[in-house]
Amino acid sequence: MKTVLMVAEKPSLAQSIAKILSKGNCSSRKGLNGACSVYEYTGSFLGQAAHFKMTSVCGHVMSLDFIAKGCCYVVLWLDCDKEGENICFEVLDAIQPVMNQGSTREKSVYRAKFSSITDTDICKAMNSLGEPNQNEALAVDARQELDLRIGCAFTRFQTKYFQGKYGNLDSSLISFGPCQTPTLGFCVERHDKIQSFKAETYWILQAKVFKGKDNPLTLDWSRVRVFDREVGQMFINLTKTSREAQVVSVSKKEKVKQRPQALNTVEMLRVASQALGMGPQHTMQIAERLYVQGYISYPRTETTHYPENFDLKAALKQQSNSSMWAEEVKALLSGGLNRPRKGSDAGDHPPITPMRSASEAELGSDGWRLYEYITRHFIATVSQDCRYLQTTIDFLIGTEAFSCTGKTLISAGFTALMPWQSIPLEESLPACERGDVFTVDEIKLVEKQTKPPDYLTEAELITLMEKHGIGTDASIPVHINNICLRNYVTVESGRRLKPTNLGIVLVHGYYKIDAELVLPTIRSAVEKQLTLIALGRANFQQVLQHTLDIFKRKFHYFVDAISSMDELMEVSFSPIAETGKPLSRCGKCHRFMKYIQAKPSRLHCSHCDETYSLPQNGAIKLYKELRCPLDDFELVLWTSGARGKCYPLCPYCFSNPPFRDMKKGLGCNECTHPSCQHSLNSLGIGQCVECDGGVLVLDPTSGPKWRMACNRCNVVVHFFEHAHRVQVAQDSCDTCDASLVAVDFNKTRGPLPSGETQHTGCVFCDPVFQDVVELKHATMRYPRGVGGRRGGRGRGRGRRLHPKKPKDKMAALAAYFV
Repeated sequence: MKTVLMVAEKPSLAQSIAKILSKGNCSSRKGLNGACSVYEYTGSFLGQAAHFKMTSVCGHVMSLDFIAKGCCYVVLWLDCDKEGENICFEVLDAIQPVMNQGSTREKSVYRAKFSSITDTDICKAMNSLGEPNQNEALAVDARQELDLRIGCAFTRFQTKYFQGKYGNLDSSLISFGPCQTPTLGFCVERHDKIQSFKAETYWILQAKVFKGKDNPLTLDWSRVRVFDREVGQMFINLTKTSREAQVVSVSKKEKVKQRPQALNTVEMLRVASQALGMGPQHTMQIAERLYVQGYISYPRTETTHYPENFDLKAALKQQSNSSMWAEEVKALLSGGLNRPRKGSDAGDHPPITPMRSASEAELGSDGWRLYEYITRHFIATVSQDCRYLQTTIDFLIGTEAFSCTGKTLISAGFTALMPWQSIPLEESLPACERGDVFTVDEIKLVEKQTKPPDYLTEAELITLMEKHGIGTDASIPVHINNICLRNYVTVESGRRLKPTNLGIVLVHGYYKIDAELVLPTIRSAVEKQLTLIALGRANFQQVLQHTLDIFKRKFHYFVDAISSMDELMEVSFSPIAETGKPLSRCGKCHRFMKYIQAKPSRLHCSHCDETYSLPQNGAIKLYKELRCPLDDFELVLWTSGARGKCYPLCPYCFSNPPFRDMKKGLGCNECTHPSCQHSLNSLGIGQCVECDGGVLVLDPTSGPKWRMACNRCNVVVHFFEHAHRVQVAQDSCDTCDASLVAVDFNKTRGPLPSGETQHTGCVFCDPVFQDVVELKHATMRYPRGVGGRRGGRGRGRGRRLHPKKPKDKMAALAAYFV
């Protein structure tokens, strides 16, 4: 029996697909990485009995170790977009060398194409397998390489140049991106229009007329407005001579408000931001979750046209029992669906469609709001258009023409499902004919002023990005999120994007040096070339090399002309030497260095003109005026808060690792100095109980509530509360090799018998210590280190530690959590 390996893009997708194809008769086990499970079942493949193994990646493949040898066929169930095609070939690179090699003529690689996680769609995909598209994968490779190389070059140069000169930039990274920077450019362009706007005064004629006992009608002036007061006064004088308004014409016309086109990603993002108050990045995360759970079709699509064979009726029937729109759905099913409006077919996926019914209890607040909009939009696309009667009455007062318009609803159509699109209720116009006379109730000259445009909303920015070809439907939310995270814009009320001082200066600086770095034109041209690669009409290497050559020349010119941007920076930001407060002494000149708290926090010695990096997202204070034995810099203490972690570090060693086995950005709790009293060798106790490679290190500042913390992840172990002193001994435990701990207990609160106060033992194995050792997780503001995990906000329940023999006897510090 041959083995078929099937690979999905996410663990949850693998589970759903395996259950559908096996009809629920599959076994499961955890994969080696602990995140991706393996589902196994037997079935039929290409007319023969086969053993299926279904597993997944977690996005792009970052490691090429693949041990599931012996499979004869592979079926790729990656997301059906360009990124998914790219991951297909990453998977193939990893698994083809270890696959069973059959006949050279025998096809072994298959690609499943699907748009929703439903029984029908998955089974249909399995029965119509194709091949992965290498051209689309190459287009993604080109985009990734271009964005990485261009972005890294400009970002590294900008960051090092400006953070070394200015202390209050308040951004940990001065980033540049071929898509991110034009996105910021749109926001700053609107800001500049607001700043340069000069209000103008204008005048309008405002008239009110009535007939009989009817309410007065407010009329619109046919000239709209004038910008000269004297001219306005002339017109008001001409109209005041008449106290009657004569009806010149009455027109009635039936009008149609068309139902919406089918929903694509960009429109979903626009509406979610504008109407639901949800940011694009958050919206896409929710949409992906709804897709994986089978509630909606694939949420990344540029298409607004349903294919002819799409079963609209079946999708609509899924909503027939909903308490929210069952009445409208049943009416459509009985009376016949209206064919959706013709949209554009991008050839990727069908429009975003609800695939099964749901309730708010199932989806949660934001999930339900997005699902409700998607469902209402879908039902609206197969509903009737909204019809209304528009009545317009034209008047003449003296020599000036006026008019008023009213609307009367004939048929609500799709607006019954989308009430926010409904025709506003207006007072009906009085019945009249040509030649009728109304009495002028009031006519006056009103002074007004033009108003500046407002800051761009996310919805408006998305529209601009789509129009100019900046990013894709999948990456647009990422670019908008990045300019927010980099502190280039802030999100104001109404989800309007207001550029910060830093964002404004950067864009103005790019304009001074090379406007093409911020204008959308060059990126739009690159996107067109990437599209040609995906279609097989352009050569991958030629496009890549040509674009890199262009930006290489731009980069060198930018470096040479950076002083133009620096002139703008000088006006807006303070020199680093004038920023911050004195904290610790420099090991070179022994003068006080200043602690700069604005992002990225750092220490600066104005005498040596040197800047030293610090750990971020925490507080820094002086550590007992102790000095590093290697460079004589005063140590500082970093802490993430009362319930977080804490460790000392040397500012110089943090940026300049003193030993070959150390990386940049490490504190004393990871320093391998053989004899320093603050180093890992002196304070390390045992291997972390949860992460690989981490060591539990005594926090010497934590008394009297003593604790040890992992130097990689957020594990914290509390022990020996109220002890006078805790020290790491030179000896190690015979059972688990962890370092022994010498404790001097409080005489009245200690666990020792007969009033004893001192005891040395292993915190994992010694029975005296077992009841006073408790594991918790630190409250962390970000995951730190290789084994780092995001800490919870609450303290949670503690867990006791129990020893277990280490697998590797060479590990000097080892203890395991059971």
